[in-house]
Amino acid sequence: MEAAIETAAAGEHLEAVAIDVARLAADLVRASVGMAAQAGTKSTPTDVVTATDVESEALIRRELLSRCPGSTIVGEELADDVGTNDVGWVVDPIDGTVNFLYDLPVVAVSIAATIGGRTVAGAVCDVLRGDVFSAALHTGARRNGAPVTVRPIEQLDGALIGTGFAYAAERRRAQAEVIGRLLPNARDIRCMGSAALNLCWVGCGRLDGYYEQDTKPYDYAAGALIAAEGGARVELPAENSLDLSMAAPAAIFDALRALVTG
Repeated sequence: MEAAIETAAAGEHLEAVAIDVARLAADLVRASVGMAAQAGTKSTPTDVVTATDVESEALIRRELLSRCPGSTIVGEELADDVGTNDVGWVVDPIDGTVNFLYDLPVVAVSIAATIGGRTVAGAVCDVLRGDVFSAALHTGARRNGAPVTVRPIEQLDGALIGTGFAYAAERRRAQAEVIGRLLPNARDIRCMGSAALNLCWVGCGRLDGYYEQDTKPYDYAAGALIAAEGGARVELPAENSLDLSMAAPAAIFDALRALVTG
């Protein structure tokens, strides 16, 4: 019991740290909106990175280590910082880099905190809109400090579903088949380019569900906790052999999963 209380208290502290640092990084990213330039590519020619991605991650790492010395930090752009204690951070300095490059308004900073490898807190800052979504384990989800929950829904045919697409052409062909199965059976589908925000939007009821393949822990670590704490059922790639991330209210989760997995 005491250990659980200590973990909850630590989660709330780490949530506050994640919020503070995510806001600082979002300020940095926001200052470059409309001026982004591609600095390179990663897995494919369409998987881009900008100088601002690197600058944002460097800022996040400095700030996290200042507030929580000895932490391990795993991020999308820079080499891991190996720490000396049980606290870890999973960082996406810009989730939605292609949107950022094209000056589209769906861009986020995502920071998740772990203790002993378990995600216990997280924050996702919507760079353009200014919303900060956050959660600590077993304390619910919040938007700008106010509690949020999933939207009550009972049937998939009334659900608005978010998704995203992989960078590899072969994976995209398979994903197109999923769209063909799902689209006639849902209210509609949205692809907006940020896994972190999609998950947060499920947690606050702006989306009814979300699924995506080929996501990485830095894409979903914070958002998955926020969705779950908002009342969604969440399944992550480590829990299946499909490289699939999913979140939806329990009432429609199985129906959504059945169509997505074929």
